[in-house]
Amino acid sequence: MTRLVIAPHVDDDVLGCASLLDADTVTFYCGVDDHHVVSARARLAEAEAVAHATGGAFYWPGGGYSRLRRQWVPAAQMSGGFHGYEIDRRVVNHYDVPSLIVDLETVIEIERPDEVLIPWPSYNQDHRAVYEAALVALRPHDQNHRVGTVLVYEGSQVNFWDWAQPGAAFRPNYFVPFDFARKEHLYSLMPSQVRSFRSVEQLRALATVRGGEIGAEYAEAFMALRMVVGGGDD
Repeated sequence: MTRLVIAPHVDDDVLGCASLLDADTVTFYCGVDDHHVVSARARLAEAEAVAHATGGAFYWPGGGYSRLRRQWVPAAQMSGGFHGYEIDRRVVNHYDVPSLIVDLETVIEIERPDEVLIPWPSYNQDHRAVYEAALVALRPHDQNHRVGTVLVYEGSQVNFWDWAQPGAAFRPNYFVPFDFARKEHLYSLMPSQVRSFRSVEQLRALATVRGGEIGAEYAEAFMALRMVVGGGDD
């Protein structure tokens, strides 16, 4: 089964669905910020480290939205970390919904995944834009690749201020038990993204709560928007 994770930023995949990151998973990072705390190059180095650890791959809009780049990270080629990419600061941090729809449709058509994971919109404007674009890109269509399973993953700090929209709340109906030590390790590969409100302790607490809902030690939780047993079809 092939899986595509749509992540607003470099870290959302690890924070929300580390349990599902493996060699069959590709992440599309919608924005790679050049921020006063950390550069876009440093963020991509962290993304590469995570992909190396999981065996997966990632896309980022580094060459503009008409030319998506995919960066595979086979272990045999890992000799010194991320290097060698030109970064256009005008386009790597851009959350325009129409442009994102085109990006996501492009990646979905290239990868033809069985399962796609999208972020809960929450209070974050970037997450809202990505969620909205993803809903459009994943709509039933007679010409686009039809994805069988669509899951919404949980933001680590959503429960602190869960206001996606009035009356809406993250209500999971799909759970994945997992080894928290692995998530902690993947998160350690993104040191620039560690914050008090998404500390290892907070992540463990949330994983414990979600695990308790299904009788497991730790779990990650998702909302299933669509699920077809056996994956997608063409």
